[in-house]
Amino acid sequence: MKILTGNDLKTGAVIWWAGSDWSLHVADAADVGDHGEAIAAAENAARRVVGPYVIDAKETADGVRPAHIKDRIRALGPTVRLDLSLKPADADAGNWVI
Repeated sequence: MKILTGNDLKTGAVIWWAGSDWSLHVADAADVGDHGEAIAAAENAARRVVGPYVIDAKETADGVRPAHIKDRIRALGPTVRLDLSLKPADADAGNWVI
């Protein structure tokens, strides 16, 4: 499974390609197959995302999980304080002031 990630142009938040738009939640990530680089180029050109790239992932009982530890940390948040991580149903997600 291949998924696409990058950072939101306006907020800098980590985002995941959900098939037709971007999501803050890795659980929403869609398998881009062989089309990831083309989607990344189009979204980058449209200035909706900064630094998009394709990564390996796998479907687990808990949902989509990036294969590499760097991207798992980007997806799930800090590894030390769980109270700082992004919750799947966080109503305030995306409303941060930076």
